[in-house]
Amino acid sequence: MNGRTGRTGPDGAAPEHEPHVLYVHFGARVREHPERYEALLALLTDITPVVQPQPPEAALADVRGALRYFGRDAVGLAQLVRLRALALHGTDCAVGVAASPLLARMAATAGPPESGRVREVRPEEAAGFLDRRPVAALHGVGPATARTLCSYGLDSVGRVAAAPPATLQRILGAVPGRRVHEWARGIDPTPVTPTAPARSAGAEHRFGHDELDAGQRRRALLTLADELGFRMRTERQVARGLSLTVRYADRSATTRTRRLAEPTAHTPTLAATAYALHDVLGLQRARVRGLALRVEELTAAELATHQLSFEARDEKARRAEAAADRARHRFGADAARPAGGWGRAAA
Repeated sequence: MNGRTGRTGPDGAAPEHEPHVLYVHFGARVREHPERYEALLALLTDITPVVQPQPPEAALADVRGALRYFGRDAVGLAQLVRLRALALHGTDCAVGVAASPLLARMAATAGPPESGRVREVRPEEAAGFLDRRPVAALHGVGPATARTLCSYGLDSVGRVAAAPPATLQRILGAVPGRRVHEWARGIDPTPVTPTAPARSAGAEHRFGHDELDAGQRRRALLTLADELGFRMRTERQVARGLSLTVRYADRSATTRTRRLAEPTAHTPTLAATAYALHDVLGLQRARVRGLALRVEELTAAELATHQLSFEARDEKARRAEAAADRARHRFGADAARPAGGWGRAAA
């Protein structure tokens, strides 16, 4: 039994302000084994039913109801999760423990990648934990927002927290400014929602031979980006991130992820991001057997905020995309395709 029992309420559950949220990061290698990810989620639900998947490699868990049953505090349960994941599935994981999903996520991802550990951020430690972190490390702040804040000298989370809310609202807009100010102060009222809908989707193309031609790989990426974009637009969803997995002839794989400047389902934006992820890998002589794209952090399109654009070219491209979507819905998925792409990719 863990020596630290922590403080609990009359029913044995942790008070709201006490650490009770776990963010469990299982590691990038789980991306290649979806069945292992499902098994690790089942491991978490053995401890608490309040588990929110964060595919493809993480999950949130609210353990308030499990404290009395296991006779441990949240840190003790995090250590138990890590021990069971390693013993049963050979997966070491990083676990952040805090009173909110935001702080738990940042605690889990604060150290070196792929390192197993448990890190707790208590409420009285939150300000110090956040203070010197770059504003780009604040979960929910994308590259474009981070660049905007840095241009005003607000390059650390502590400086954003100290800025007057009215200043942030003038810079970012009323709702985003208020939200970022709360995040910088460690405030995140978002609940852990069990059995939340899937928040990612993927598509894959397999080559029939070792593909050395970068042009052919880019054609495949365009086809995958178009398929995912069409699927999201049909379901009225947008993505906040994009991952590229490259599979090689020796059965090894490389995965890279990039956060999008803003939530989108726009095929040209997805394709441009996929190209950038591909090009940075330097695959000039690589024997590539397959490519997979995955859109992550899916959310309803009507809930996402977008930067207004006054570019006529961008507006024309979106109107053309909407017209192509209507044609596909009426005549089939292959009725309209972007120039340079192939037929339908393998999902």
